[in-house]
Amino acid sequence: MEFLPQQNKVVAGDEVPGQILATGKRVVILGGGDTGSDCLGTSNRQGAVSVHQFELLPEPPKDRPPLSWPNWPMILRTSSSHEEGVIRDWSINTKCFSGDAHGNVKKLHGVRLEWAHDNGRPVMKEMPGSEFELDCDLVLLALGFLGPETDTVVSQLGCELTERGNVKAGPDYQTTVPGVFACGDARRGQSLVVWAIWEGREAARGVDAYLMGETFLPASPEV
Repeated sequence: MEFLPQQNKVVAGDEVPGQILATGKRVVILGGGDTGSDCLGTSNRQGAVSVHQFELLPEPPKDRPPLSWPNWPMILRTSSSHEEGVIRDWSINTKCFSGDAHGNVKKLHGVRLEWAHDNGRPVMKEMPGSEFELDCDLVLLALGFLGPETDTVVSQLGCELTERGNVKAGPDYQTTVPGVFACGDARRGQSLVVWAIWEGREAARGVDAYLMGETFLPASPEV
């Protein structure tokens, strides 16, 4: 969140004093997905010396598995940013970082993982002797969203959570606490901004109906 918005402002013509740049640096991106691809493309355009992208999970299969519908097929996805140049690696656990006396990162310390299943749940185990170090000058965290922070107004109000740790809400986006509504990532989990916009509008209809007894706000079309 510190790296990408700054570049967006520069592209828009704004001045960003102290901008974080990948120019001339050995970059490591932790995590994949859209955010990881954006970090990769931006790093290459800024002139990074090298870019490594590490993911905790195993490398997905290149071919689509059978009968994946309606679930999103877990396959290896290569974006245009990847095609521009990157060293990708999977099943990597980052243990720590080390740096110089001025607080600048200089090395990543990692270990390779083995994945197994325990009662259907994936379990990771570090591979003995697979520890490694990698020189780096800039580390970008593109890590997954684990759910809303619960030690906040969520717990203060007593909102119930789902099994995945999201705020539990009904079809009108009202939580288990009357008069309290949740939408977007807090309700559905990690997703795209278009879903957040759509759910925000739908939640507004729920709030309006709760306060007024009915709502004349237009329903948003499905994303």
